[in-house]
Amino acid sequence: CSVCECNFIFFFSGTGSSILSALQDLFWLSKSKVEKQLQIISVLQWVLTFLIMGVACTLILMYILCTDCWAIAALYLAWLVFDWNTPKKGGRRSQWVRNWAIWRYFRDYFPIRLVKTHNLLTTRNYIFGYHPHGIMGLGAFCNFSTEATGVSQKFPGIRPYLATLAGNFRMPILRDYLMSGGICPVNRDSIDYILSKNGSGNAIIIVVGGAAESLNCTPGKNSVTLKNRKGFVKLALRHGADLVPVYSFGENEVYKQVIFEEGSWGRWVQKKFQKHIGFAPCIFHGRGLFSSNTWGLLPYSKPITTVVGEPITIPKIDNPSQKEVDFYHSVYVDALIKLFDKYKSKFGLPETEVLEVN
Repeated sequence: CSVCECNFIFFFSGTGSSILSALQDLFWLSKSKVEKQLQIISVLQWVLTFLIMGVACTLILMYILCTDCWAIAALYLAWLVFDWNTPKKGGRRSQWVRNWAIWRYFRDYFPIRLVKTHNLLTTRNYIFGYHPHGIMGLGAFCNFSTEATGVSQKFPGIRPYLATLAGNFRMPILRDYLMSGGICPVNRDSIDYILSKNGSGNAIIIVVGGAAESLNCTPGKNSVTLKNRKGFVKLALRHGADLVPVYSFGENEVYKQVIFEEGSWGRWVQKKFQKHIGFAPCIFHGRGLFSSNTWGLLPYSKPITTVVGEPITIPKIDNPSQKEVDFYHSVYVDALIKLFDKYKSKFGLPETEVLEVN
């Protein structure tokens, strides 16, 4: 890098005192710069994973099938068929992967912090409602799919499962990478299995607002898509899993997005994608790779603080009525608003800020 080149020149052209100064600069002052570069690399690899890893791995696998190494791809495809239902049965998490040092650099880039407000009983199962979605759900991933913020230490005996689009688990290699972090498909089969056949102490994290909510996320805006999202409440009632509201302050601050108004052609295209494919294409940007003053795919290094609220005790009802679902949904919405109001001023928002529930 240019810093090292300068130190190299300084080292060989100076006097004895300048040599000492150069060594000090090389081994001490540059340490923070090295750490910053490692943070950028760790975040960049996740952004690229989020955006292109699934498609890239699929294309590479198809290419290998057409080469002399086709047997390797064939063996993997045979394994894929055999292992197809594993994501629906809790996946295959790896504590080694969850504890990679790269996730600590990922955490420190923003930084990301996990705040515990109440203990969770290991004799119960839980559904965490995570809000807001943001562009990529960076806080959800870091806090619950890695050990970077100490989720296992803060909630001992609780196994977190971050739920994401089921389509991701049809992508070769990507599916295995996601499962290693304890990520599961956000579908009924997967959630039913974890909450009924995997014992107790499970916590499924559902980003309730989903793709629809991502279309409205923008810096300075605190809004959630929740009024008509009641499926997670019905699942909680069917399994007697306690509901836990979770709000991530700063999730909407890390990317800037072009917001299309309702009725515009841009919003029409986004909704069509959301309906038929499961995700909504957002036009967004962060900072550049080499400068925070240019546009790029890297998120801005804004703090994200994820607050896990008080669990709401939910009874087990095999076939809950709509009235029962509506009741516990309203209880959940009230709890989320109270959580937001209690902590908003602690994390940089004015007392007058109101959480918008759509």
